[in-house]
Amino acid sequence: MKKRLLSLIAFGLSLCSLCVPLSAQITHAPQGNLDRNATEILKKAAGRFNQNVSFAVTVTMLDGQKKQLAKQTAQVLYHKGRYHLSMQEQELICDGTTVWQWNKQAREVTITKLGTDEIDLLNPGRLLAGYEQSFKAKYIRTDDDGTAIIDLSPRSARSYHKIRLFVNEESGLLRRMEVHKYDSGREIYDISGFKRTATPSSTFTFDAAKHPEVEIIDMR
Repeated sequence: MKKRLLSLIAFGLSLCSLCVPLSAQITHAPQGNLDRNATEILKKAAGRFNQNVSFAVTVTMLDGQKKQLAKQTAQVLYHKGRYHLSMQEQELICDGTTVWQWNKQAREVTITKLGTDEIDLLNPGRLLAGYEQSFKAKYIRTDDDGTAIIDLSPRSARSYHKIRLFVNEESGLLRRMEVHKYDSGREIYDISGFKRTATPSSTFTFDAAKHPEVEIIDMR
């Protein structure tokens, strides 16, 4: 379950900057309409991730009856598609191309490449490049506290039918994401403690020389 949660958090990171390629001037795409209000809000939200940032993300898994199946919090360092997640005895590190999954308890690191199938949405670049062809964005409302709610609906079959985003309309700060599944289950990502930080590039790679006790399993 912990491994599953780690993967879910990484999936959530791929959604953090969904709107980078969007333009507030675009109102139509080749495969359907884009909501102008949603586009403008998402563009502002994406700008918050175009710098070195750190934050905490809490993932909650609910079944179709809204029963909590699991809950876990990870600390995240993020910069333009590169990330370093720390969660109890595991870390997930990505330099934008390669992923290192470090199981400290087992003293092993599994190395993989970012894939293109649906369950491996760890590379924001791939997701962002085809955003207009992949999702329809719809502005739902803005609550009294200034939180704008936007739904993203996939244009092709996915394991989920909707991603609901909660964004502070004024600051562009992404507060929550909800992945709605067909069985009524949800994966909820709550983001807190968002701030800019100075993070060296070495943070986004695993240095095997510094950890000779760790077994390397290269699956590339």
